[in-house]
Amino acid sequence: MQPISLDAHGVAVLILTVVALFLFTRDRIPLESSSLTILVLLIAGFELFPYTRDGVVVIKSIDFFAGFGSEALVAICALMMVGKALETTGALQPLATIVGRAWSRNPVLALLATLIAGAILSAFMNNTPIVVLLMPILVGASIRSKFPVSEVMMPMGLATIIGGMSTTIGTSTNLLVVGIAQDMGQHTFTLFEWVLPVSIVGGVAILFLWLVAPRLLPDRTPLMADTTPRIFSGQLHIKKGGFADGSTLSEALAKADGQMRVDKIQRSESLFLAKLPQVKLQPGDRLFVKDSPENLKHYEQVLGATLYNAEDEEHPVDDEFPLEAGGQQLAEVVVTRGSPLHLRTLAAARFSGSYGLMPLALHRARAPSSQITGDLNTIRLRAGDVLLVQGSREAINHLKDSGSMLVLDGTTDLPQTHHAKRALTIMALVVAAAALGILPIAVSAVVGLGLMLVTGCLSWRDAVGALSIPVIMIIVASLALGKALLGTGMADYIAMGFVTATSALPPGMILSAFMLLMALLTNVVSNNAAAAIGTPIAIGIAQQLGVPADPFILATLFGANMSFATPYGYQTNLLILSAGGYKFTDFLRVGIPLTVIMWIGFSLVLPALYSL
Repeated sequence: MQPISLDAHGVAVLILTVVALFLFTRDRIPLESSSLTILVLLIAGFELFPYTRDGVVVIKSIDFFAGFGSEALVAICALMMVGKALETTGALQPLATIVGRAWSRNPVLALLATLIAGAILSAFMNNTPIVVLLMPILVGASIRSKFPVSEVMMPMGLATIIGGMSTTIGTSTNLLVVGIAQDMGQHTFTLFEWVLPVSIVGGVAILFLWLVAPRLLPDRTPLMADTTPRIFSGQLHIKKGGFADGSTLSEALAKADGQMRVDKIQRSESLFLAKLPQVKLQPGDRLFVKDSPENLKHYEQVLGATLYNAEDEEHPVDDEFPLEAGGQQLAEVVVTRGSPLHLRTLAAARFSGSYGLMPLALHRARAPSSQITGDLNTIRLRAGDVLLVQGSREAINHLKDSGSMLVLDGTTDLPQTHHAKRALTIMALVVAAAALGILPIAVSAVVGLGLMLVTGCLSWRDAVGALSIPVIMIIVASLALGKALLGTGMADYIAMGFVTATSALPPGMILSAFMLLMALLTNVVSNNAAAAIGTPIAIGIAQQLGVPADPFILATLFGANMSFATPYGYQTNLLILSAGGYKFTDFLRVGIPLTVIMWIGFSLVLPALYSL
């Protein structure tokens, strides 16, 4: 081994890398903001303090922009949009129908079929839409078959992560690792090059998720399993001599503790008043309000009004004529990346006005033990949050049919259009062209995207909405950090340090130790960040040992994909966290054994396949 010396730039990059990994774990800081901060610091630092060797600038600040034109990033973005076309056209509905029927016949075998189907699909497309597709099916099957949805939701989600490991295009992490390795002069991996080790180890993992994982998971009640409508529509008829008689609307609202929500004010059959604070209420006026029965009766009392059901103006509400829900239903809306609610407030998205649904409560994905009620309109929603809403069946179906949000209401209806077969054909061509080596995956994905747009399978609006700015920015920032680590020699220095620390071990055990390190890192920070930073170090370790780099590259890829043990390790974990009613410890119960199984499996298979 040749000694590698440290310099100020290398140390600064290493410190910045540690800072980046810390920022990527901060939930209160948007991922794209952290990524941009790191990118700006790199660019400014290398511009103000050029990195030179023998008077020649080795790394230019402009080099850090190369990530925006990376072949891996182009492929990732194109595949995101192509996958969106499969989602919006309902191309996967036949599979959903088959899985749904299987659950009604034999739930045990249906779980195995669901795990296998999710894993296979995730090998060819991002696993987020797969989880979005299967979640309502499992919720509906749970309601009909009366089995705990918590026993199957997590195994399904983790199975899709395992399936995503098996091909070049299975996850953005895979594409990123392959792209970095290719840029560093390593050979280009084919689409199915490592499908054999994943099939061997993943097969054992799927059996664990099928037979053991459900027994490890407690019977959790979904966080918002209440199926009783909570909000009722009513009319408050203003009576002569009551407090509201002669009061302004603002005074009436203040008397009701500022909690009363008035939809409209009707003075006569054809006259509706604007809801201005200074409007004076008169006997006979009708205030149309929505709230819980207890609150509506409270408003009736303090305002000196008479409460009627919204559709019944003849019988005041009493024991004989109680409040009626009027066909109202509840549904849970899961906030996903790219949905109109992601990183927005309900007020900014105009949720109630646009969809005719009343938000009742919110469960935060990153604080699942707390339920938020009251004024939900000003809370910034994040991926994995679950919003409990109430409205008519038509309004809920309209929201579901829009395809813009994930709605859990116990049914399995999915959107389907006549473009479904066309979208499947185009996706098959994209995969075939890459698998047969006809076109690079980035080229075939972009061509496939063009075909999806030209044939009407995908609109530009959906295509743009499929792109994830946080994913793009963290990939660019991670690529820039990797370039800086490599260019300053810090990647080789870390690799040499790792090899020195493990010098007493054979190469196979060094590979195993490095893969475990990546698995631990990916459950704390983004898997893309772990992969982008780990790949140059993995290649450096192989070069220090004088062994082929391929198994170490795959160790990085597999380790960075083992996002099983925390709900924050992967975005689909956040989705199933709330929908399944899980706690943080539930992921530890299943995720740690699963990680150990995958780690031991790959530690045995990779050295055997590559003769380490």
